[in-house]
Amino acid sequence: MLDLERLRALHAVATHGSVSAAADALHVTTSAVSQQVAKLERETGQKLFERNGRGVRLTDAAELLVGHAGRILSLVEEAKSDLEAHRGAVVGELTVASFPTAVRGLGPGSLALLRRRHPQLRIMLSESDPNESIPRALRGDLDLAVVQDWENDPLALPEGLARSTICEDIADAALPADHPLAGRTDIALKELAGDRWISSTPGSICHEWLTYTLRSAGVEPVIDHYVYEYATQLALVAGGLGVSILPRLGRCDVPEGVRIVPLRPPLIRRVYAVWRAEAARRPAIRATLEALREAAVTPV
Repeated sequence: MLDLERLRALHAVATHGSVSAAADALHVTTSAVSQQVAKLERETGQKLFERNGRGVRLTDAAELLVGHAGRILSLVEEAKSDLEAHRGAVVGELTVASFPTAVRGLGPGSLALLRRRHPQLRIMLSESDPNESIPRALRGDLDLAVVQDWENDPLALPEGLARSTICEDIADAALPADHPLAGRTDIALKELAGDRWISSTPGSICHEWLTYTLRSAGVEPVIDHYVYEYATQLALVAGGLGVSILPRLGRCDVPEGVRIVPLRPPLIRRVYAVWRAEAARRPAIRATLEALREAAVTPV
């Protein structure tokens, strides 16, 4: 009979691309992963790894077994979800990743609610851009990812993930106080065509969205500064070094020297949670979704 943990080790190597990466994902040592795969080789009577430079390559037999392992592990996850649902108790551990503004805007309130209501549930929260957290959720490295997309630029989800909306958010323009448009009640993006921009770092979903949105509005973005944290972006705006787009969710203190001006038409983004479809019935996921929605209505 094939051992489940040995199949999990092989599947992790195939998913993450190396023994060391698999060990990190499984929170064990590289030696432990290698030993599990070696035992699986003896168990199956098949060679599963071949040396490939400094790394390893999966053999044809391993590739065949990985396909079955993926389905087996999904069924195990589904079985655990069904058992949790049958028991109905919100207990255990849940790993959650969220983009930074949602961590700030929704994290404290939702985590406090969950601690009061479900003291036997341990939430482990980390910051992660959706470009990173969605693949991690699909692989099973995360139980839940809080992600975003924009009304004008929907985010495609890979097959195998379920989603549920948490809230909607609106973004405004952040301008230096002496900007010619700073006193307006609202502005159109195209009116900022001649400005220098401050953007999130390249590779992040916010940077991709900003460049897409500006070009859609007929503005070719001239970006001078790349900064991930909105508080730092606002400090640069206050210094007169450019303009930026600031979502309202989790908004930090706006420094002197910055004016926040609504955009016309408004830029709206959706915040939602995603998880592996097999885990849909887990009470811990349902409880966390409920807490996130309540935190969105009454933020800390």
